[in-house]
Amino acid sequence: MILLILFGGMALLLYGMQLTGEGLQAAAGARLRHLLTGLTASRLLALVTGAGVTALIQSSTATTVMLIGFVQAGLLSLYQAMGVILGADIGTTLTVQLIAFKIYDYAPLMVGAGFTLRFFARRRLTKDLGQALLGFGFIFLGLKLMIDAMAPLRGSDLTPRVLLVFAESPLLGIVAAAALSALVHSSAATIGLALALATQGLLPLEGAVAIVLGANIGTCATALAASIGSTTEAKRVAAAHIAFKILGVALVFPFIGPFTRLAAATAGDIARQIANSHTLFNVGISAFFLPFQGLAARGITRLVPDRPEAEPRFRTRYLDDRFLEQPGLAIGQATREALRMADIVQGMLRDAATVFRTDSPELQEDVEQRDDQLDYLEREIKLYLTRLTQRTMSQELSQKEIALLGFISNLENIGDIIDKNLMELAKKKIYQGCRFSEAGEAELMEFHALVSKNLERAIAAFATGDHALAREVLDQRAPIRQRERELRQSHLGRLRAGLAESLETSEIHLDVLTNLKRINSHVTAVVYPILEES
Repeated sequence: MILLILFGGMALLLYGMQLTGEGLQAAAGARLRHLLTGLTASRLLALVTGAGVTALIQSSTATTVMLIGFVQAGLLSLYQAMGVILGADIGTTLTVQLIAFKIYDYAPLMVGAGFTLRFFARRRLTKDLGQALLGFGFIFLGLKLMIDAMAPLRGSDLTPRVLLVFAESPLLGIVAAAALSALVHSSAATIGLALALATQGLLPLEGAVAIVLGANIGTCATALAASIGSTTEAKRVAAAHIAFKILGVALVFPFIGPFTRLAAATAGDIARQIANSHTLFNVGISAFFLPFQGLAARGITRLVPDRPEAEPRFRTRYLDDRFLEQPGLAIGQATREALRMADIVQGMLRDAATVFRTDSPELQEDVEQRDDQLDYLEREIKLYLTRLTQRTMSQELSQKEIALLGFISNLENIGDIIDKNLMELAKKKIYQGCRFSEAGEAELMEFHALVSKNLERAIAAFATGDHALAREVLDQRAPIRQRERELRQSHLGRLRAGLAESLETSEIHLDVLTNLKRINSHVTAVVYPILEES
């Protein structure tokens, strides 16, 4: 029965931590990405940022996993990430400090209040904060269950003797705690178990400190797993996280006795002493390693050297499954991938004009192949967005998701027009060996430039959310349609004059105009969601 209650209490504690983290992440929204990628200009600022974000989302592992994704996407360098990692180690101590407060009797009240806010509040922010409060209630309720379950063990002669082994053999305590933390993916849960044992007088402070040190090592397992299959730079982030923890424990271990006495001197209550030992350890290693951040970055680079990687034919660059639980970050990454699509489309449209001017079959084939990459990216972005966690999706993010889907769909349509229509016309021109008249080619290039400029405006408007620029794109509809009609009349005038080049390329010439006009229709469609936001 004791084991069953311990299992249930641990499950409640872990579930509470998950609820709290998700609620606070949803409340913070896309600010997390701004904090992690925008406030790392200096070592100290990166440290503070890491501590703040981790205290907010209640998990140093989650922060490290996000860092791996950001470094892989090229948003952060290894040097910047190292400062955040050290700060995250400090931020995670807040969870243990909260657990050490003896407010178990208020856990049902927190659960009730959190439930009320989560399920009856109307504002999204209030719902998210209610979920965080509900999570905290479950954390303390789970801890209370574990403490009460261990009360009968105080009368046992065997239990204290078994747990005394951790005090007499700290290395065994470190190994056991590291394994448990790796298993449950949480150092706070392992330390919470140590708090429950110590509160009932079953575990001396010496054994609890060993468990604290081991829990800090075990929490690296998730980050290590998250780095598998990542870029070399992302693997270095995980390696840095592991190195800081293991080296920190190696430095403290020979002085575990004095360290335990220091922790004992910080408070009279053993639960508070354990929480303080966790804080002292992480603050200490951060203060020790921060001045050597540059040296550490060089060491990690040598430890995890660059390896030549086979470049797949097509691949995404910014889509990362680690962000799926945080829709704000995931949509931001999907937007970056969509802008890669936009770059490909612009290149295809630019080179399409070159194909018509130079009659290059090699460039024509290259443009067609790029449409395959475009189709691949559009499919991958759609699949990525469909896997987003809807529980933490706000109305604003839902609108951004819909706008993004429209954006990539229109880009894919433009790519298809270039590939299946314009390049087929270019192929026909090349194989027939015909050429445009000098005036006709000049007019086609002029109209192509008008459409290309409008596409550039539309992409910039989407990337920045600029309403004025979006309005400019719409304002170009009528002039571009009018110019297309004028160019048709001009071409017909050359036909009536009997110009040989115009006669042999007439069908191709008019179809090119038609397809460029179709491209501009999709360009216009890109900016509608931007204007609807106002």
